[in-house]
Amino acid sequence: MAGISGHWAFAFGVLGNIVSFIVFLSPLPTFYSIFKKKSTEGYQSIPYVVALFSSMLWIYYALLKTNTTLLITINSFGVFIETIYVGFYLFYAPKKAKVQTVKMLLLSVVGGFGAIVLVTQFLFKGAVRGQIVGWICLVFSLCVFVAPLGIVRKVIKTKSVEYMPLLLSVFLTLSAVMWFFYGLLLKDINIAAPNVLGFIFGILQIVLYAIYSKKEKAILKEQKLPEIQKPAVIVVDENMNSKKLPELTQEQIIDIVKLGLLVCSDKVNVASRPHDTTCGVKAPKVENMPKLQTVEA
Repeated sequence: MAGISGHWAFAFGVLGNIVSFIVFLSPLPTFYSIFKKKSTEGYQSIPYVVALFSSMLWIYYALLKTNTTLLITINSFGVFIETIYVGFYLFYAPKKAKVQTVKMLLLSVVGGFGAIVLVTQFLFKGAVRGQIVGWICLVFSLCVFVAPLGIVRKVIKTKSVEYMPLLLSVFLTLSAVMWFFYGLLLKDINIAAPNVLGFIFGILQIVLYAIYSKKEKAILKEQKLPEIQKPAVIVVDENMNSKKLPELTQEQIIDIVKLGLLVCSDKVNVASRPHDTTCGVKAPKVENMPKLQTVEA
């Protein structure tokens, strides 16, 4: 039975390596965009520094245990690729972001990891040392898996899945499943336990994506307005078919209004009613204009 469980553990470990390899490469489009625009464009370095620290911590734990070679292989690649990401970020980041990134590296990678190694090496021995480091890995992994709650909250608040890439959520869920069974078959709770939470949050993200992507499509469909047709002026005459008149310019409209005012003003003068306001507009004073004679019907 031990041999069978060992083979299954190896199989899940290999699958975990493959899926985690894809997850580690998922930021490549982001860094390609940074390379093209020669700017970090507001991207933060926190995820890459945290991933680097996590990989280093799991390598240290795996070195204290036995039969955890597959844990070492994938996290060694993680240290390699995350170091490249952080270096790339530092190259294109503005000065303020560079300073913050260097501070995080010194605090977590140098200070945090260095302190863990020194304390566990000098204060603990044998199996106890591995248990302490394992619990540290477990707590840190739980914190890493809780981090996506910020994205979940943002999706629920904005009702948009713009900030939740579906493929990444799927691969993170698959990774949690593989490493859970790997730890379970090795009877290592420090590997298995955090991935239970990772699986739960991964499923939650996929469900939210399915719900809000449908709602987003429905809202966009409702907001789609029919095309507005441009109105056309049609004159119907017995001697001509329906034809469109040319649109009047602003100057032509003003001339028509002025002509109407002049005609109205002349009618008022001829009728000898200077205080009449029948036309509704005070007529301007116009010189050298011939007066019209009134004709009784």
